[in-house]
Amino acid sequence: MRVLITGATGLVGSAIVAICHKNNVAVNYLTTSKDKIETLDNYKGFYWNPDNSEIDANCFKGVTSIINLAGATISKRWTESYKKRILTSRINSLRVLNKGLQKIDASTIKSFVSASAIGIYPNSLSKLYNEDDELEIDGFLSEVVNAWEKEIDTFKNFDMTVAKVRIGLVLSNKGGALPEMVKPIKWYVGSPFGSGKQWQSWIHINDLARIFLFASENELEGVFNGVASNPVTNEKLVSETAKILGTSVFLPNVPASVLKIVLGDMSALLLDGQRVSNKKILSEGFDFKYQNVCNALSSFYGK
Repeated sequence: MRVLITGATGLVGSAIVAICHKNNVAVNYLTTSKDKIETLDNYKGFYWNPDNSEIDANCFKGVTSIINLAGATISKRWTESYKKRILTSRINSLRVLNKGLQKIDASTIKSFVSASAIGIYPNSLSKLYNEDDELEIDGFLSEVVNAWEKEIDTFKNFDMTVAKVRIGLVLSNKGGALPEMVKPIKWYVGSPFGSGKQWQSWIHINDLARIFLFASENELEGVFNGVASNPVTNEKLVSETAKILGTSVFLPNVPASVLKIVLGDMSALLLDGQRVSNKKILSEGFDFKYQNVCNALSSFYGK
């Protein structure tokens, strides 16, 4: 098996590559930086530039599966120009991949698995969302994910399965939201955001990486929520993190009004939440290693 990965040097991509190497799965990867290109038997880099519609067609050689993780981070201030970047980076990457596949014999590629996000689900304190729910666009993130998933669906024109993994809050000590949350908690100045009641549908980085490979190897089709079985509130996540770190949380919650002034529209990342079901991926036979947030946190910061 040889898998082509976009975004292979990012947080999730690096975790997927590590598991591939452990399981003797060869990796081709696309990068926008020529300095990051390596050429080994089981790890080969190829240049692309989605903004200029450039892609090295050699990246598809020997590939049996594609995992797409490309897209600009959403954890950067949402100016109007950066909002456009968040959307276009996802759409352009998919279009360049699609055009590249049209120019080759893609018959050996059996599966296409792309990242998506649970941001497509509206903010709710009571609803339990699953993949079959009919959704209306509700804010910037849902607008982005809706357009993203429509573009992913264009790969159904090829003779390969197409799966979308709606990623929740990724827990990792190597990047993402968790290390930023840990910093103030270590110094006894961490606190929940807004009401603290908003749901956090989280997933351990290792389980998420395994879901992508599981979907690839089993040629899954359709939408799958990439979250653990037990979502927690923001308040619970902060308090459990403090316990693992051996500290405590005693400051009042950060008011929503303050976050909206400081972060603008981006405050939705901290104030909105969705409680999301993972029953569909479980029904396919996937086995989570981290179902409890305490165990997940302990794997990074436990003594």
